Amino acid sequence: MRAIEYSENGPADVLRLVDKAPGTPGPNDVLVRIAVSGVNPTDWKARQGTASGTKLARPQVPNQDGSGVIQAVGANVNTLSVGDRVWVWDAAYQRSEGSAQELAVVPAAQAVRLGPDVSYDVGASLGIPALTAHRALTAREGGPAELAPGALSGSTVLVAGGAGAVGHAAIQLAEWAGATVLTTVSSDEKGALAKAAGAHHVIDYTREDVAARVHELAPAGVDVIVEVNPVANLRLDLDIVAMGGTIALYAAAGTDEPSIPVRVAMGKNVRLQFLMTYTTTEDQKRAAVRAVSAAAEAGALGVGEEHGLPVTRFPLEQTAQAHRAVEDGVTGKVLIDIATV
Repeated sequence: MRAIEYSENGPADVLRLVDKAPGTPGPNDVLVRIAVSGVNPTDWKARQGTASGTKLARPQVPNQDGSGVIQAVGANVNTLSVGDRVWVWDAAYQRSEGSAQELAVVPAAQAVRLGPDVSYDVGASLGIPALTAHRALTAREGGPAELAPGALSGSTVLVAGGAGAVGHAAIQLAEWAGATVLTTVSSDEKGALAKAAGAHHVIDYTREDVAARVHELAPAGVDVIVEVNPVANLRLDLDIVAMGGTIALYAAAGTDEPSIPVRVAMGKNVRLQFLMTYTTTEDQKRAAVRAVSAAAEAGALGVGEEHGLPVTRFPLEQTAQAHRAVEDGVTGKVLIDIATV
């Protein structure tokens, strides 16, 4: 079968198209024929590593997210069957078998049935972005542990950078759960995408006073902020967050060392919730997987221009170009077409 591998950390040039034998599923695993592989920033960051040229103990197949069809199941697997359509999450986390290959062995718990009307494109776009967004939206003390229609009714959510993949999923999930959704963007084009995703109010931070606009739209403050750039935005966030609100931080930029105005945060009893989807608790991950599957089946997590997330496609042999596109900050979702299923 065809697969993409890299044997050392470095730029996208380390990715190689190889022909190799497919893996054999263990007792608790499944073998998935991958139709579409999704690319996220975490994928190129893992490939790049901390030191270019570092040799790996074994070749690594990249990419965490994907979708496809079950080809075989392990002896202990009774929740999935051959022929089931599934979406895959965290395929390459602490494993050498990611989704950038025609056949991938993954733990059965990390292959989740796709609803009959959910496309492989949507399935390959869930994983990292939607599971991260779910944890961010459920991080508030006293808030819901699992999203569902109405779970966020009466709440106001601000999504920083609503045109990014996680921001896009956060808008969609928050709107599906009944929140009033505000988002910040940097252009009219990105504003249109955020609107298409379901944001109720879009603020262009390059032209508007974000604090003034948020105070106008949410006089009591924002209950949950889904934050992509705390170094730049934390002081603003503390100004606009509600008393007892939560700022969920899922990414970093610049120096990676934000300055925290402690007294302001104390005065509002604010929770700063740092998060990484890989290391959430088992209960949090299970709740996220259930909610994301339900939202996808309800049609709430669509991808494509009409849903606010343009798709850029590459064939498997151009996985290096796909990684570069994400690394260069392309707007929307990058997908790799692998097999017809």
